[in-house]
Amino acid sequence: MHSADRQGPEISQQLLLSIAEQMKLPLLQISRQVELSRLGLEPDLNQIQALAANTLYLIDAYSLGLQLQRQFKFELTPDSVSVASVLYDACQQLDGLARLYNVQLELNISGKYGPVLAHKRGLQSAIVGIASALIETLPAQGNKDKAVLQLATHRCRYGIVAGVYATVPGLTSDALRKGRRLYGLSRQPIVDVSHTSGAGIFVADAIFKAMSLRLNVSRHHKLYGLGVVLRPSSQLVLV
Repeated sequence: MHSADRQGPEISQQLLLSIAEQMKLPLLQISRQVELSRLGLEPDLNQIQALAANTLYLIDAYSLGLQLQRQFKFELTPDSVSVASVLYDACQQLDGLARLYNVQLELNISGKYGPVLAHKRGLQSAIVGIASALIETLPAQGNKDKAVLQLATHRCRYGIVAGVYATVPGLTSDALRKGRRLYGLSRQPIVDVSHTSGAGIFVADAIFKAMSLRLNVSRHHKLYGLGVVLRPSSQLVLV
C-alpha cells in the first residue's frame, strides 16, 4: 500500500521518522556554531536563527497536520482565503532560509484570483514545507547561476493552483509516487530531487490530505514544482 493511502498512526510514525532524519543536519550545524564560539570565533547568528526557525517549523507543521486530521472530520467547509496573501506571507517566512542557502525567492501572484476554499494556516504551512525542502536541495543541483525558487499561482481547468517552482528536472510524478512509498523508510526517499529526507514535502502532503486536497507535481512556465489545486469560494455548494 502506498504511503499516501496509510491511515492515522502509521502516517504519524512515518512523518516523525522523516522529520527526525531531517533535523539531524541543522542541529549538527547549530552545534558546530556553538563550538566555534567556545573557541573564541564569532558564530554565525543568522545561520543559527534560520536553521532553528526551520527546524521548529517542521515540528509545528507536523502538530498542525495532526490537528487538521481531527478538525476537518467535523467541519462542513474550510475557510475562504486569498492565495496571494498566503504566498506572500510564506515568502516572508522563508526569507532567512533562502538567504542561508543563497537561493533567490520570487513571488509570482500577478493576475486576478478571488478567494479560495482552504485552511489558511494549513495552506501556508504546507507551502513553506515544500519550499524549505527545495531550498535545501537547490544548491546541490549543479547550476552555476544563483538558484531561483518561485512561489506562484495560476489557473487550471480544475481551479486555482498554488505551488512552489524551481529548476528541478527530477521532480516528476513518478519520483513523488516513489517518495511516498519510501518516506520514513529511506534517508533519501526522493533521491532524484533531494539529498535530504525531504520531510517538508511529506509534512505538506499530510496537511493537504487532512484538508481533503492532493499534492501533485506541477509545471509553471518552464519551472518544475509541487502544487495543489484549490476551489474558488464562489463555487461553494452546501450539501
